[in-house]
Amino acid sequence: MTPDTKKKLPNHIAIIMDGNKRWAKLNGLEPKSGYRHGAEAAREIVNSCVRRGIDYLTLFAFSSENWMRPAKEVQSLMALFLTVLKRIEIGQLNKNNVRLRFIGNRLELPARLLAMMAEVEALTRKNTGTTVIVAADYGGRWDLSNASKLIAKKVKNGDLELDEIDIDLVHSFTSLSNYPDPDFCLRTGGEHRISNFLLWQFAYTELYFTNCYWPDFDDAQLQIALDDYASRQRRYGGHDVEEDAKLEDKKNHLGMGS
Repeated sequence: MTPDTKKKLPNHIAIIMDGNKRWAKLNGLEPKSGYRHGAEAAREIVNSCVRRGIDYLTLFAFSSENWMRPAKEVQSLMALFLTVLKRIEIGQLNKNNVRLRFIGNRLELPARLLAMMAEVEALTRKNTGTTVIVAADYGGRWDLSNASKLIAKKVKNGDLELDEIDIDLVHSFTSLSNYPDPDFCLRTGGEHRISNFLLWQFAYTELYFTNCYWPDFDDAQLQIALDDYASRQRRYGGHDVEEDAKLEDKKNHLGMGS
């Protein structure tokens, strides 16, 4: 890691872990093997972020659209989710001061999974190191519609005036209201879209896409992505004074100055 990369590490990384099934097919394996290897990749990346001192890591584990997959595949995903929670060495992460949180619609998730999620959250609640947020049965549109329902209910009950509704208030009802918006979103698997992930929170997030399938995404691949992030200038819709000065110097050098 270069000194420049250290200065520009993102505070919050979000990852769309794509390509598990295609990786399995490429390697002549069943889809469940792809998800299982993907779980191992997730564990490595969590540890990589902890070592780098990344404050927040959000992983897109199961989208609201995944319910449309064949029932057998959904059952396999749920079983794998339970296995992942056991395999990612929760005890070790707890010793490393990692805090785990879950976001998403919990109404359709199996009782065993909900119990495991609650147990993990309770165990790591007081930790102050890297916060790992797992998005399960999550969708950006669901997040916004759910926030709208909660706000509408408050208005209906007389607890909120219409004029009080602004960006900050809407944000306070979204799933990541207690955390900063992601600085950097990585998507593996060669697709170039965000697939209904954190639609509200990605307003100024830097996006990075790689052809690497998720099971092959390791610490070295993460470093390549972080180097790319460090090379970018984030303007948040405004001007970059340093960049403006460079452009002015270039114009003067070319004899184009006013």
